[in-house]
This record gives sequence, C-alpha cells and structure tokens, in this order.
Amino acid sequence: MEIEQLPELEHPNVIAAFSGWNDAGQSATTAVRFLIDAWKAQSFAKMDAEDFYSFTDTRPTIKIADGNTREIVWPTNEFFAFSGNTTSPAAVMMSGVEPNFKWRTYCGEIIRLARSVGARRLVTLGSIVTDAVHTRPVPLTGFSTEEAVQAKFVSRGIGRSNYEGPTGIIGVLHNACRDAELPVASMWAATPYYLGGTPNPKTAYGLLDALDESLGLKMNLGELRAVANEFERQVSAAVRDNAEVQQQIRALEERYDTQGSRFGGNVSEAPPAELPDSGSIIADLEDYLRGQRDE
Repeated sequence: MEIEQLPELEHPNVIAAFSGWNDAGQSATTAVRFLIDAWKAQSFAKMDAEDFYSFTDTRPTIKIADGNTREIVWPTNEFFAFSGNTTSPAAVMMSGVEPNFKWRTYCGEIIRLARSVGARRLVTLGSIVTDAVHTRPVPLTGFSTEEAVQAKFVSRGIGRSNYEGPTGIIGVLHNACRDAELPVASMWAATPYYLGGTPNPKTAYGLLDALDESLGLKMNLGELRAVANEFERQVSAAVRDNAEVQQQIRALEERYDTQGSRFGGNVSEAPPAELPDSGSIIADLEDYLRGQRDE
C-alpha cells in the first residue's frame, strides 16, 4: 500500500466497488466515481498492481498524452478521502479492480487501511445482470452486520440474496471483515440482461439512492437522477421499432408489476432462456444514439 498522507477523518464509511465480475453495466464503479466527484474527494493511497494481477488477463492500457506521448495505465486500486461537511459524514471511497492473485492478502490490505482511518464500517457495492427491466425501479439485495442498518434495508424492501456458488472479491472481503470484526454492509443492484455490458446509470442511481437513505449520507443525487431518467428514455426510444424486444419488455414489466419488490430479489438467478440476444438491443441503442449525435 502506497499512502501519501493518512487523512484525519471522524469514523468514515469506507465505500468500495470493483470493476470486473462484480460490476455489470459498470453500475457499482459508476456509483463510487459519482461520490468521489460529488464530494471532491482527494486521492491519498494506492495499491501496487504488480502484486495482484496477471497482466495477460487484466491488461494495462495505453493512452496518448499531450498529443504524442504514450503512457501505460496500470490497473488501479485507489482510495479517496472526504472529510465530511455539515450534512454528510466523512467517507473513504475505494475504486478498485478485482485482482487475479492473493485475494486474502488484497483484502487484508483494505482492512488495514480501513482500521488506520478509524472506519465506522466497510460498504461494498455490486451489480449483476438479471431479468430486470429498464422501465421499472432497480431491484436490490443487500445485508448489513449492524442491526440498525439492516433494519433500514428491510424497511426499504431490500432483502438478502440466497445465492450459493462461485463468488467474487466482494464475498471474500466480507468474510475477511467478519474475521476482523469490522462492521460491513453490502448492496447489489440488478441490471437488465438485454442491455449486455452497456453502462447503466439508472442502476448506479438505484444503488446510491438506497445507500443514501440507509446510511444517512444526505447527498444531492439530482444530477445522477436526471442522467438515469434520460438513459431510460433513450433505451425505450432505441427499441420502440423492435417488435420482438418490445414484447419481451412488456412481459418483464407485467412480471415486475405482479411480483412487486420481490421481482429480481435474487440477483443470482440466470436470465430466462427465452430472452433475445442482447446484441440486437444494443445495436438498436447504438443506432439510436448515433442518430442523436448526427442530428
């Protein structure tokens, strides 16, 4: 861990998201990036990528700076500090990439940093593809080891997932927090299967809206809400001439309206086999957005 200067914070929430397996539609990492930008949080620590990644699997990228200088960008695990203000409590945001190696060592580094800043709790955000539908509220699952936070989850209709099977770094991190007796909370959002890997700001908004209420963050989410609403409008416009997709979306809407908050509650469920290939919908969306730019 490379720490520039340890910030002095009053029992911050440590809020983390990891790109990769845990981040369908880039929803979890988008939510954390929004917090970093909204709170103007300052970077204070990074983890060395050399110890945790297979660079043939999680490849570094090249970017061109100043018009001609080529730079290597390595997978980053960076920590940002927000000291709090009159309305929002202090926080540390972690924007990470799921590692390839040494998961227990990786989690230990995160927990040690959380202890160093006097963390109140560690909160993870995740997202996964399911048979959710973009025209309805975002289905969420979650849990907390703290009774007060768990009660707020329950009051909002956020239940625990009953998933059993392969896990990502979030599951391993939770287990490490339990062993370290560090309070932990987690929230997962469902993003529609038919959007594939399309970045989904509505799912990111769903995560933050629920987190804001449950942890008393008192954030202004108006900008992200507007982006989410526009995204929903654009997806609907992109598929309005695709009869097959429209039929599938109406079926999903009816299912949601019938099952209410239970719809999508188990974010581990595989998408139904009868859904069309997401590629056709993504192509429609890309064509629509291309037309918008041309206009």
